[in-house]
Amino acid sequence: MRILVTGGCGYIGSALLPRLLDDDRVERVTVLDSLAAGTPRNLMGIGLGTTDRLDFHRGDVREYGDVENAMRNVDTVVHLAAITGADSTHERREETFDVNYDGTENVVRAAGKLGVDNVVFASSCNLYGRASSTDIDETVEPDPLNPYAEAKLEAETRVREAQAEHGFDATALRMSTNYGYAPGVRFNLVVNYFVFRALTDRPLTVYGDGSNWRPFIHVTDAARAYKHAALDPGAWPRDVYNVGATDQNYRIETIAEIVKDELNHGLEITYLRDEHPGPSYHVNFDRLDETGYAPERTLREGVRTLAESFTRSDQLTSHPTT
Repeated sequence: MRILVTGGCGYIGSALLPRLLDDDRVERVTVLDSLAAGTPRNLMGIGLGTTDRLDFHRGDVREYGDVENAMRNVDTVVHLAAITGADSTHERREETFDVNYDGTENVVRAAGKLGVDNVVFASSCNLYGRASSTDIDETVEPDPLNPYAEAKLEAETRVREAQAEHGFDATALRMSTNYGYAPGVRFNLVVNYFVFRALTDRPLTVYGDGSNWRPFIHVTDAARAYKHAALDPGAWPRDVYNVGATDQNYRIETIAEIVKDELNHGLEITYLRDEHPGPSYHVNFDRLDETGYAPERTLREGVRTLAESFTRSDQLTSHPTT
C-alpha cells in the first residue's frame, strides 16, 4: 500500500509516520507539508534520505498542483494538514477556511482524478460546541463555535460528497483532544500545557469554573486510529466516527487536579471565572467499537510519560512504534 500523509510533519503526523513505516503492508509513505507549522525535525530518526520508502514533498494543500503532484501513484490518503488551535482561529477565519476547507477540497478532487482508493479525513469532536447533554454520539447535530470547527464540519460534508461522486472509500475521524509525547508535540493543548507549567512550578489557570467537558486521547492512540483506518478501510465503513474512549471524558478542573496529583502536590490552581471556558462536550464512542480499534493509554499515564520526556535526551530522535 502506498500512502500520502498531508501535514505529516505535525503533531499526529510525527507519531503516525514511524508506525506506517514499521508495517510490512506499507510499500511507501509520501509526506506533503508546507512546514508552516510542522518542522523537518519531526522526521528525524525515521529514515528520510536513507530509504526509498519515505518521500517528502514541500507543498501547500491550498495549491491544487502541490496536492496532485504528491498524490500520484498513491492508494490511500490520510489528510491531517490543517490550521489547529481552535480558539486562535477567531482571528484568522479566512485563512482557516482556506486551509481546512479549500485544502480538503483539493485533496478529494485530486483523489477522484487519480483514482485513490481511500481517504481518511482528520476531523474533531470540537465541532459539537457547548452541548447541554452528555454521551454525544455521531447522530447529534454539531454546533461549531469557532472557525476551526465550522471549517472541519463543512469539510466533512465535502468528503462525503466526493465519496459519492468518485466512489472511493472515505471516513472522517472526529478526534478527541490530543495529549502526550510525540516528536511534534504541541503545547497549546490543555494537558500538555498544564504538564509544562507544573514542571516549571507555575500555577495552572482554568478558564471559567472548570466544569466544561472534553474527551482526551493520547497522540499515539490517535496515530493508531489513523493507521487502522488507512490500512483497513473495510473496518471503518461509516462516514464519521468519534475517536476516543468514554472513560477518558474529563472536566477541565479534573485535568488540573490530575496533573497536580501526578507531578506537583504543592501546585496552585487558579480560576478565571469571568473568562469564557470554550466548548464543552462529553462524547460517546460506542460506534468506534464496531471497527475493532480501541485506545490503549490513559491520561494519567500520558501525563507521567510526557513529564519524563522533558528529562530524556533520547526523545529527540526516538520514534517508538508501540
